[in-house]
Amino acid sequence: MSLTATVARMVRDLVARWPEQPNADVLNELLRLMGRWRSQMLANTYIAYQGTKIHGGPFAGMDYVAAATEGALVPRLLGTYESELHPHFAAFLAEGIDCVIDVGCAEGYYAVGLARLAPELTVYAYDIDEKARAACAQLAAKNGVAERVIIGGEFKPDGFEAFKGRRPLVLVDAEGAEIDILQPEHSPALAGMNVIVETHGPRPLEVMMERFSGTHDILRVDQQPKTFDMPDWLKNLPHLDQLLAVWEWRGIPTPWLVMRPKAG
Repeated sequence: MSLTATVARMVRDLVARWPEQPNADVLNELLRLMGRWRSQMLANTYIAYQGTKIHGGPFAGMDYVAAATEGALVPRLLGTYESELHPHFAAFLAEGIDCVIDVGCAEGYYAVGLARLAPELTVYAYDIDEKARAACAQLAAKNGVAERVIIGGEFKPDGFEAFKGRRPLVLVDAEGAEIDILQPEHSPALAGMNVIVETHGPRPLEVMMERFSGTHDILRVDQQPKTFDMPDWLKNLPHLDQLLAVWEWRGIPTPWLVMRPKAG
């Protein structure tokens, strides 16, 4: 069954279950479903025109995937995905790091992208999902960086101690498990490490601020509107399609915290 046929069936099932007076939550569920369907159709159109090479951003030219293991594909292909972090990655690379610890690597957008961008780096990429780890390994091989992308499974909260004395960038996107992973009492070495963490809800944000405010200077980074070099085929599509092409499927705000160890 095609994606369109599958989604059409899901729409019919949703509508059949509607109460007599649907509320905003019911309609929002349908809107998000249709938005994700259109986003995937735009990803298919991108691949038909441009293949799987990333169009722009710091990872431009990386040969990516035709199916993401998690989340929206087309903003990754366009190079707009989490573009709010681009200047921070550039700054950390310029300041001098010797490795990346990527917890929640999925299919390897950052693990492989950063390995390509900085040939001197080794990236340690972790994910609890076996399919994600396999996809990351394939992506690293396809882009010629397999020897510098070291892939592992579950990352324990004391795991940062293995990197004590190094100059890592810690990157955590673990869908709420950041509370379990980033525990300085189990890994005191975190006090001297640069960290970028995506927070998934008010409680994780509050906990991260509490745990790291004493050791790090913390910058909150929120998602912003996207401006980018648009491919010609996308310029010819309706404005709604252009908006959906850069939509990252976030259901709630998920601000990032960019954290640098305090001087002295």
